[in-house]
Amino acid sequence: MAQNIPELYGSLVFNDKIMRSKLPKDMYKALRKTIENGTHLELDVANSVAVAMKEWAIENGATHYTHWFQPMTNFTAEKHDSFISPTGDGQIIMDFSGKELVKGEPDASSFPSGGLRATFEARGYTAWDPTSPAFIKDRTLYIPTAFCSYSGEALDKKTPLLRSMDTLNKQAVRILHILGNKEVRHVSTTVGPEQEYFLVDRDLYKKRKDLIFCGRTLIGAPAPKGQEMEDHYFGTLKPRVAAYMHDLDEELWKLGIPAKTKHNEVAPAQHELAPVFDTTNVAVDHNQLTMEIMKKVAAKHNMVCLLHEKPFEGINGSGKHNNWSMCTNTGVNLLDPGKTPAENTQFLVFLVAVIKAVDDYADLLRISVADAGNDHRLGANEAPPAIVSIFLGDELTEVLKAIENDQYFSSHDAVQMDIGAKVLPHFLKDNTDRNRTSPFAFTGNKFEFRMLGSSASVANPNIILNTAVAEALRQFSDQLENVPEENMEAAVHKLLKETIIAHKRIIFNGNGYTDEWVKEAEKRGLYNLVSTPDALPYYISEKNEKLLTEHKIFTKAELYSRYEVKLENYVKTLHIEACTMAEIIQKELLPSVTAYMEQIAQTASLKKSVVPDISVSSEAGLLKKLTSLEDAMTADLETLKTDTAKAEGCEDLLEKAKLYQKEVLADMEKLRKSADAAELLIPESILPYPTYGALLFSV
Repeated sequence: MAQNIPELYGSLVFNDKIMRSKLPKDMYKALRKTIENGTHLELDVANSVAVAMKEWAIENGATHYTHWFQPMTNFTAEKHDSFISPTGDGQIIMDFSGKELVKGEPDASSFPSGGLRATFEARGYTAWDPTSPAFIKDRTLYIPTAFCSYSGEALDKKTPLLRSMDTLNKQAVRILHILGNKEVRHVSTTVGPEQEYFLVDRDLYKKRKDLIFCGRTLIGAPAPKGQEMEDHYFGTLKPRVAAYMHDLDEELWKLGIPAKTKHNEVAPAQHELAPVFDTTNVAVDHNQLTMEIMKKVAAKHNMVCLLHEKPFEGINGSGKHNNWSMCTNTGVNLLDPGKTPAENTQFLVFLVAVIKAVDDYADLLRISVADAGNDHRLGANEAPPAIVSIFLGDELTEVLKAIENDQYFSSHDAVQMDIGAKVLPHFLKDNTDRNRTSPFAFTGNKFEFRMLGSSASVANPNIILNTAVAEALRQFSDQLENVPEENMEAAVHKLLKETIIAHKRIIFNGNGYTDEWVKEAEKRGLYNLVSTPDALPYYISEKNEKLLTEHKIFTKAELYSRYEVKLENYVKTLHIEACTMAEIIQKELLPSVTAYMEQIAQTASLKKSVVPDISVSSEAGLLKKLTSLEDAMTADLETLKTDTAKAEGCEDLLEKAKLYQKEVLADMEKLRKSADAAELLIPESILPYPTYGALLFSV
C-alpha cells in the first residue's frame, strides 16, 4: 500500500500546525511573536507550550525529553530525562514544566571549550531555541537548544549562528529602507545543503581499522576500475542503494526534513542527497539530523555511511554544497536578478555586497571549512581549490563591467535552445553556466559555497558568510544614509562602481583547477591557504577579530577558544590516524607480507625438491620485491613513530599542528606507498583487510 507522503511529512515534528491546534490562541500568538520577532518568551507562555508539547509527545509514544545541542564538535549532544514525576504514594504522573523546556543543565566540562572552561568548572546551560521546531526520535522529545557555560560564554555552534542571522537581518533591513523598500521588516538567510556520502558493506567495514577509527582508508591500492569510465554519476541505482534511499527519505520526511533529490555521485559507491532550502538555523539543525539518520538507516541495511571528506585515495571525495541566499518577510529573494538584472538596483546592491564580503573575508571563509579531512579534498580534481574566488557567469560579469565603465548594458534576450531533433521541446538557456571548479558560484538566484567538507557542520561557513555580508551592507548604509532622495540613484551607481573596481579581483569565471589560475590568483593578491595550519592563524588576525567582535558574533574569549579548538581537533585527528596506521602496518600488513614470503619460499623449495634443475627465478624475484618493500615499511614505520612522538612533545599548539602537517602526514604518505605496493603483490586470501575493489563495488 502506497505511503501517504503529505500525512507522513512532519508527523514527528511539533510544527506550526500542531502548535496552533494544541495551544490556547493567546499563547500561540505570543509564541509566534517570539519566533518571528525575537521577543522575550514569558514563563506562562513557556509553561503552556511545555504542557502542549508533552501531551503531543506522549501521544506519539515519547517517554523522555532531551535538550539537543551542537557543541564545538561536528556532532550533536543530548541527555535524556523521562517525563515521570513520583507523586509520593507509589504512583507517578507525566510532567514537564516551562522551566524544564527553556533551560537544561548538562555538564560543560567534558566538551571542547578552547580554554573557556576548566575541567573542574562543570556547570553549563542549554536554552530552548523556539525558532527550530522540536521533534520526536527514538521515543524521545528532542528540543533544539543553545549551549553556554556558567559564565555565559557560547560553547556551541547555534548561538553564534543565531547572532550572525540577527546582524545580517539588521543591516539588510537598514539598506532596504534606505533604498526605499520600507515595507520589509525582516530578512532571513536561507540554506539548502547538498550532502555527499559513500555506502560500503558493513561486514567489510568491520575488517578495516582505519575506517572504524579514522573514517578514511589510510592504506589501499587502487582497484582495477575506479571512476574513469564516468558510468556511476547519475547512473541507475542498485537495488540495495535504492532501498536505502527510500527508507532514508521516509525517515527524514517524518522529521520534516525536505529531502528532495537523490542520485549516484561520480565515484563508485558515492551518492548525494539534496534538500529544499530552509531558514539557515533550521537548515543547520536538519543537516545535523540528516547525517545522523543516514548512518542509522545504513546500519539497518547492513551498510555503513561514510561522511569523511576523502575516505578513498585516488577517487573523488565528498563535499557539502551550501546554497545560500537572502529572503525578505514579503517573500522576495534578494539575490534574484529578475528579467533585467542591470535595471534591478536592489539586486545589484546585494550582489555587490556579497562580492565585497567574500573578497574582504576570503581568509575567514577558507577557515570556516578548514579541518584535517577537508585538507585532503580541497584542490584535488573533484573539489574547488583552496583559493576562494567567485563565479558570476558571462551576463552578470558584463553587467558589472558596464557599471564600472559607466556604460549602458544592453540586456541579452533569453536564448532559445534548439538541439536538432524535431520531437524535442525547445527551452530557454540559463543566463549563467555552471562552474564546478569555483568555490563560490552564483547559480541563478543564490550562491553555492562548494568548499565545505561532507562531515562538517553547516553552521561555521554560514556564521562567517552572514557576518561578512552584514558588514558590507553596514558600510553601504553608512555611505548612503544621509543622501537626499533625488541624489540616491547617482549615489548608488557611484557606490556600485567603486565597490566593483575595488573587489573585481575575486571574480573568476575560468577553470579553477589549472596551475595558471594559482599563478594568476597570486598576482591578484588572493589567499592560497592550502592546509588548516596555514589558514588558522588568520582566524585571530586584527581584521577578523574586529569583524566578529564588533558584530557581537563572538567575544574575544569565544573567538580565541574556537581557534584553540580547531587546532586541537586537527592535531588529535592526525595523531589518531598516525597511531592507527602504525598499528595496521605493524600488526596486520607486515605479518601478512611475512606469511606470503614463507609461502613463496616453500613453493620454491618444493619445486626444487621435485625438479632440482627447475628455475625459481619468478619466486626469487617476487621475494626480492617483497623483502625490499618490507624493509622500506619497517624503516618508514619507525620514522612515523619517531615524528609522531616529536609532534606530541611540542607544547605550542600551532607548532604542533605544523609538525603533524609537514612531517607526520609526509611520513604517512611515504609509508603508504610501500604498503600499497605490497598489497598489490599479496593474494586477497592472505590480506588482513578488504581491498578497494571489495569496498567500492560490493554494495
